[in-house]
Amino acid sequence: MAAERTDDTLRLRATLAEIAPGTALRDGLERILRGRTGALIVLGIDKTVESIATGGFTLDVPFTATGLRELAKMDGAIIVDKDVSRIHRAAVHLMPDHTIPSEETGTRHRTADRVARQTGFPVISVSQSMQIIAAYVGDIRHVLEDSGKILSRANQALATLERYKMRLDEVSSTLSALEIEDLVTVRDVAVVAQRLEMVTRIASEIDDYVLELGTDGRLLSLQLEELITGVDAERELVVRDYLPTGKRRKTSPETMLTDLAALSPTDLVDPGSVAGVLGLGTGEHLDGAVAPRGYRLLAKVPRLPAQVVDRLVEHFGGLQQLLSAGIDDLQAVEGVGELRARSVREGLSRLAESSITERYI
Repeated sequence: MAAERTDDTLRLRATLAEIAPGTALRDGLERILRGRTGALIVLGIDKTVESIATGGFTLDVPFTATGLRELAKMDGAIIVDKDVSRIHRAAVHLMPDHTIPSEETGTRHRTADRVARQTGFPVISVSQSMQIIAAYVGDIRHVLEDSGKILSRANQALATLERYKMRLDEVSSTLSALEIEDLVTVRDVAVVAQRLEMVTRIASEIDDYVLELGTDGRLLSLQLEELITGVDAERELVVRDYLPTGKRRKTSPETMLTDLAALSPTDLVDPGSVAGVLGLGTGEHLDGAVAPRGYRLLAKVPRLPAQVVDRLVEHFGGLQQLLSAGIDDLQAVEGVGELRARSVREGLSRLAESSITERYI
C-alpha cells in the first residue's frame, strides 16, 4: 500500500506486531510499567549481542509476562530470542560501540539506541521516570501510545477514508460512463488514479494503527477491509487500460503504480503530475482524448477468467470494438465459446446501460 517502505520501517511493523495489545510481551511490558520499574529488552541473540553482553546470568527458560516482570526488578538488560518464546539471559550489562551516534540522553535509552543500531535486533526500553515504552529498530525510535489515543486517531482517519471512498466511487462511475460513450479525457483518468492513490495512502495509515492496536483493533480492521476491497485491483486495471502503446513493452503496471506511490502529497493533488506518471502527458494534455482497452469493464463481467480477458483485449484492441462486437465475433477469440460469448455480450450491455443510467438520471 502507498509509498514504498524502507527495511527499517518493515522491521518496525514486525516489532509492533510482537508488542501489540494481546501479546505476552505487551502484557509483560505493561506489568513493568504498573510496577514502576524500568527495563531494557533485546529481541534477539547472536554472536554480536553476546560480544557486547557481560555479566548477568543465563536462564534459557520459556518466555512469560510474569517472568519478564520479575526479571525487570533487577538491574541490567534482558535478552530474549527473536520469536519472543524464550528468555536467554537477564541482569546483563550491555556495552555497545560508544562511537555509534545517538541523540538519546538517558543511559538506558542511549544504550537501547546503540544496541539496536549495532546488532540489527529490535530493543525495547521501558522508562521508569517517564512511564513510556519505546521501541528502537535500526535508526527508528517509536514510542508506544495508549490504545485509546491510537483508536481515536484511527477513527478520524477511517471517517476521512469513507469520504474519499465515496468520492472515488463517484469518479469511477463517471469514468465508466465516459468510457462507454468514448468521451474519456486524460483528466478523467488522472482524477480516478489520483483518488485511488489517496484512498490507498489513507488505508495504509489506518493499517499501521490496526497493527499497533493488536487485539484492540479487530473491529477497525473489519471496517478497513470492507472499505478498500477491490481498490488494489482497480488501481492496476486503470493503469493497464490506459498504458500508452509505446510504453506497454517497456513499463509494467507495477512499475507505474510504484512511481505513483512515490509522488509527494503536493504532486498527487495535481492531475497533471499524475497524468505524467501514467505516461499520458502533462498539464497541457489534460483535455486530450484517450481510449480504454477494456480491462476495467471486462473485470466486472461475472465468471470471466483473467486469461480470457487478456485474449479479448488483445484481439479487439479497445473497449469500443468490444462493445460493438457480436456473439460470433466474440467466439472467434480462443477460450470463448457460445455460452461465454453470450455472457460477455450481455454483461457488457448491462454495464453500459447501468453506467449511462447512473450518469444521467
